[in-house]
Amino acid sequence: MVATPIGNRGDISARAVSVLQSVDLIAAEDTRHSARLMSHFQITTPLVAYHDHGHEAQGERIFAALDEGQDVALISDAGTPLVSDPGFRLVRSARERAYKVIPLPGACAAITALSAAGLPSDRFCFEGFLPAKQSQRRKTLDLLVKETRTMIFYEAPHRIIAAVEDLLEVFGAEREATLARELTKTYETVLNGNLSELLAQIKNDINQQKGEMVVVVRGFDGEVQSAQEHEEERVLKLLLADLPVKQAASLAAKICGGQRNSLYKKALDLKQTEK
Repeated sequence: MVATPIGNRGDISARAVSVLQSVDLIAAEDTRHSARLMSHFQITTPLVAYHDHGHEAQGERIFAALDEGQDVALISDAGTPLVSDPGFRLVRSARERAYKVIPLPGACAAITALSAAGLPSDRFCFEGFLPAKQSQRRKTLDLLVKETRTMIFYEAPHRIIAAVEDLLEVFGAEREATLARELTKTYETVLNGNLSELLAQIKNDINQQKGEMVVVVRGFDGEVQSAQEHEEERVLKLLLADLPVKQAASLAAKICGGQRNSLYKKALDLKQTEK
């Protein structure tokens, strides 16, 4: 498992270059993309494409090489394999077949962004890419609204404004956040502020709407709800989208096992907050 640069080619380790030169086969997410990196470091090892979904034949070719005693390196287009990139199924299968899996540390956009964000880093969680559809994205964020750990998200440039708007709507305008863009590349920028300030910076500068993006958001630091309270609120929000307050509270009580009167008051509060 070999990490490759997320931008600046100088970030590749000497060990990574040595391993890629010495193995018999390199499994890559995109062989055309990886070929340019291999050429730069004069690595002539054969490349084979590998993706997690729908490419069983690719996996079997890799295992055929391993069965013959060959060494295989797995790389992604950039960064550490498996971190929002292919490789999970291959590594799992390799371990099940008793092959030795050796990880080589290196570049990772999530950790690089966290190191520059200035947000609490003693406890954090990586959430990868948020759903592309707003309804699903909101539901995902609703589940994270009381997460106390610093949260790390990847986001596509064409969705960055919509994603930050939803973060602001769900987490609140004052929640601290960082946008780390084009890390290690020529136009690298790291923007800090609360979500309201961050959204304004992105909207006012079209350059902040381009490139590879990592969004780091401070965790919730208020009173944490119990698991029961959190589930009641989640269910109520879903029901209130289509039902009157009284009916939503009654159904939530049946689903969650809570008190109907208490849930009715909570539903009223949620409706008031929406206004």
